[in-house]
Amino acid sequence: HFKVKQKLDEAKFKAQLTLAGYSHVSQVVSPGEYAVRGGLIDLFPMGSLVPYRVDLFDDEIDSIRTFDPDSQRSLYPVPEVRLLPGREFPMDDEARAKFRSRWREMLEGDPTKSRIYKDMGAGVATAGIEYYLPLFFDDTATVFDYLGSEATVVLHGDLEPAFQRFWQDTKDRFRLVQGDPERPVLPPEELFLSADQFYTRAKEHAQLSIRPGVEDIAENPHFQKLGDLSVLRGAEDPLARLHAHIRNTQHRVLLLAESAGRRESLLDFLRASGVNPPAFDSLAEFQRTTDEKVGIATAGLTVGFSWIEDGIDFVTETELFAAGPTTRRRKKQEQVSDVEALIKDLAELNVGDPVVHSAHGIGRYRGLVNMDVGNKNPDGTPAMQEFLHLEYADKAVLYVPVSQLQLISRYTGVSADEAPLHKLGSGQWEKAKRKAAEQVRDSAAELLNIYARRAAREGHAFRYSPQDYETFANDFGFEETADQNAAIHAVIQDMI
Repeated sequence: HFKVKQKLDEAKFKAQLTLAGYSHVSQVVSPGEYAVRGGLIDLFPMGSLVPYRVDLFDDEIDSIRTFDPDSQRSLYPVPEVRLLPGREFPMDDEARAKFRSRWREMLEGDPTKSRIYKDMGAGVATAGIEYYLPLFFDDTATVFDYLGSEATVVLHGDLEPAFQRFWQDTKDRFRLVQGDPERPVLPPEELFLSADQFYTRAKEHAQLSIRPGVEDIAENPHFQKLGDLSVLRGAEDPLARLHAHIRNTQHRVLLLAESAGRRESLLDFLRASGVNPPAFDSLAEFQRTTDEKVGIATAGLTVGFSWIEDGIDFVTETELFAAGPTTRRRKKQEQVSDVEALIKDLAELNVGDPVVHSAHGIGRYRGLVNMDVGNKNPDGTPAMQEFLHLEYADKAVLYVPVSQLQLISRYTGVSADEAPLHKLGSGQWEKAKRKAAEQVRDSAAELLNIYARRAAREGHAFRYSPQDYETFANDFGFEETADQNAAIHAVIQDMI
């Protein structure tokens, strides 16, 4: 951790960076790298979205600014920087000696034939060194070692098939590469937890298992299902079932709405039917207020249950206004296009796919290539770096470091095969972005004008009846899209 106006010993700082696992390069482009040019130190901290440029005046930090790794131009100032270690293991003399000792102990063959072994002796951590992590320590930890005794482990999805696929793929890969004398590999059991080991450690903690598609869970001593409490549409007492449940149960009842606005609307409906529960901001508050048998709060539950231990029945708004066996369920909407546009893994890219570079526009992905960018290994050989090969109009080529994958997003046009490739250096992409920005500003100005005029006028608050609305909505025979749901919700909120 260092900040502006702090004294900094450049030689000592460089030694600390190297010891922390940062690589000394000629130009910083990816996390875990640093470069020194005169009185400037460029570094890209692990876990940071942007690199930083430290400007020294003699032995004092004069300024710290972020910079663009593409253009290398400085951006905005920051007061301080916190550095995480570049790797999960130390790189001092003792750690490297242990690495070499345990290599000879755990791996077969002549270690002098392995570049990884020789690089570690020279203090260089090559790509893939994380798969040799057990060689640095007598014992390695797992995620469970960092959990407190009160932690709850959430198991999401069907884990057994995932375990089986992972171990099958890992063992197949191990069989393919285990005979390589230049890059011997540790057995998978030394690196990963088996399914049995995982479940053994997970049993030490409370567990919550969430599986898609599982709707009916057997009753148990802790939680039980509630009966049908839905409103009786058209009846003289629409809440007859809820009234009977409150009257007959020994438990307290907490009604749950999706939001604060929905809670107020539900309260109006309940009061019209003779139920006037006090509102609570949290479950803890309801638990403390033992003199109230019925309450109302907000929560994202869609299905209620009876909590036997605390004697509380949770009744959701969704259950009250259910339409019976043919209830329309909210379809899980796919992620919005902005999230889909993010490419988080090279495996999601296929050769020939159109992509969008944030600075250069639409191009076509042509695969990965290794290139010499001037960096050297300790033995003097070129240190190759991996790039994405993008092709633009007129067969122009752009190479993007894989470390800058965040600059690439999916092309979301109508036809991927007919994506219009931009011409590098033509300004076509910048012009398109300026035009889009102008349209956004025009739309924003128009909306501001509308909302300003609307705010200046006296409006009318409509009375919202959840019962009538649910009756109307259930007659709609189609599944709403995410945009339609958002628009419906916004209109209702405006009206009430």
